[in-house]
Amino acid sequence: MAQLVKLYNYISRYESNPFHYPSQYIRLKKENWNKLQNRWLSEMNNSPRDVQNIEPEPKKSKWLLFNRNQQTTQQHTDLNNPPLPNTEGQLKQYFLNQLYPIQLKWATSTISHESFTKVNLRDKETLKYFLQRFPDIYFLMYHPVFNIKKAPIDGEIILISPFDIEIISFIHEHAEATILATNDRKWTVESETNQKSILSPVISLKRTDQIIKSILQTNNIEIPIKKSIISYNNHILYTTEPYQINIIGKQDYPKWFEQKRALTSSLKSIQLKAMEALLRHCQTDAVRRPEWSDEKRNTYNNDQEEP
Repeated sequence: MAQLVKLYNYISRYESNPFHYPSQYIRLKKENWNKLQNRWLSEMNNSPRDVQNIEPEPKKSKWLLFNRNQQTTQQHTDLNNPPLPNTEGQLKQYFLNQLYPIQLKWATSTISHESFTKVNLRDKETLKYFLQRFPDIYFLMYHPVFNIKKAPIDGEIILISPFDIEIISFIHEHAEATILATNDRKWTVESETNQKSILSPVISLKRTDQIIKSILQTNNIEIPIKKSIISYNNHILYTTEPYQINIIGKQDYPKWFEQKRALTSSLKSIQLKAMEALLRHCQTDAVRRPEWSDEKRNTYNNDQEEP
C-alpha cells in the first residue's frame, strides 16, 4: 500500500518525523503481514478454526504496533473479527482492508493532536484506490492544501516515488462517456444521452506544478516532476496534447498502471527530502487531544512543535 503522508489539511504523523515514519511503516506492515499469513496457514492446516481465539497472544494484537495506545480496544476488536478468507488472494485484500483505517488514522492524528474529518474517508474510492494498489515505496499526498504567502491553495494528487514526483488529475466519469480535451479552460464529457462541460484539469495541474517547483527550488532539491491526467474507464480525445502533460485514457491506462506497480526500489534520500519540504508548506488544522490539555480546542498550527 502506498503511504498516505498528507490528506487534505489534516494533521499527519509524517509531519512530526518525515524521515522516521516511512521506513517504520514498511517494516511494521511487513511484520504484520507475515504474522497474519502465518496464522492463516496455521488455521488452514488445523480445521475447524476457532473464531473466538484467532489471536493466540492477545497482548500482541496484529495491529498493536500501529496502535500502541489502544491495546484494550484493539484486543476487543480482534475477538470479533470474522473468519479469515479461504484463499491467499482474498487474504491479501483482507489485510489491505484492515490496514486502510490505520492509514487514515496516521493521516488525521498524532499522539497529541487530531483533525476533525468532514467526509466519510472510508468510502472514498479514489483515495482507497491509490493506497491499496500501489507499492509502499510511493508517498501519496491526497489533495493537500498548501500554505503559500499565508493563503491556502488546494493541490492535486501528488505521488512521490524514489525517482520522481507525479502530479495527477484523476477523472472518473460513467464508463460509456468520452472526454474531449477541447481547450485549456473547459473540457467536454459526452455520452449517448448527455453532454456536459467540466473545468479543464490542466489549470489545477499547472498551479500545483508551480507550487511544487517553487518549494523544491527554495530547498535546493532536484527531482523530476511529471504531470498526468488519468482516467482508467474513459477515453480522452484531444487534437493536441497539452504542453508537458501526459494524457492517459482508458486505452493507455493499463501500461501506466503496470509500470507503477512494477517499480522496485528502496526509499531514496531525495524522495524523503522532497516529501519533507512539501509537508512544511502544507496547511494543517488540528486540535490538541483532550487527554493532553484542558483546553480542548487549543488549535495546532505548523509553527508549534510536538511536545
